[in-house]
Amino acid sequence: MARPSQPLLSRAIIARAALELLEEEGPQALKMRALAERLGVRGASLYHHVASKDDLLDAASELINEEIDLGPLQNPEWRDGLAEYARGYRRVYLRYPNVIALVARRRVEADKALRGYDALLATLVRAGCTPDRAAEAAAAFDYLVLGSALETFAAGFTRDPAGYRPAHPALADALESADARPGGLAALDDRGFELGLRLILDGLAARLAAP
Repeated sequence: MARPSQPLLSRAIIARAALELLEEEGPQALKMRALAERLGVRGASLYHHVASKDDLLDAASELINEEIDLGPLQNPEWRDGLAEYARGYRRVYLRYPNVIALVARRRVEADKALRGYDALLATLVRAGCTPDRAAEAAAAFDYLVLGSALETFAAGFTRDPAGYRPAHPALADALESADARPGGLAALDDRGFELGLRLILDGLAARLAAP
C-alpha cells in the first residue's frame, strides 16, 4: 500500500487547526480533545508533535509570527519603515483576535518572534534611539498594535449616536462627528490606530531631534 504523500499530522498542521478553532469558537473551545476530533485523529496522536496545551500555544504563536513581514524595517526612511511594519503587524493580528489574550503575556521563545523584535530594535537604534529608549519604543508599538487588534472602540457603542443624548452629550457629539468622516464609524478603529501610530512616530522624531 502506498504511503501518503504528506504526513497526516505535523506541528504546523496541528497549530493551524488550533488557530482555526480559536477564531471560530473562542478561547474556551481550545481543548486537546476538541482539536483531535477536528483533525480526525485520536488525542494521543497530538502529543507526538506538541507536548502540551502550553506547547500548542507556542506552535500557534510561531505560525502567526511567520506571517509578520519584517521587510519594511529595512527601509532607510525609518518613519516609513516603522509605519508600514506596524500596519502589517496589526493586519496579521486582526485575523486572530481570539489568540491575542492567550499569547500576549507569554514568554517570547519562537525564533521568528525573537528575530522580529531584534529587527525592530535595530531599526530604532539606527534611527538614533539609545538601546533603552529603543526598548521603550518597541513596547509602545506592541501596546498600540496588539491593543488595537484586540479591542474595537467603535463597536462598543451600539446605539445611534443621537441616542446618547442628553445624558452623554460629548459622546454623542464625538460619535456623530466621527460618523461624518470618510468611512464613518466603521473606519473609526482604523483612524484611531493611525492617530496613535502618528503620535508615536512624531514623539520619537521629537525625542531624536532634541539635544
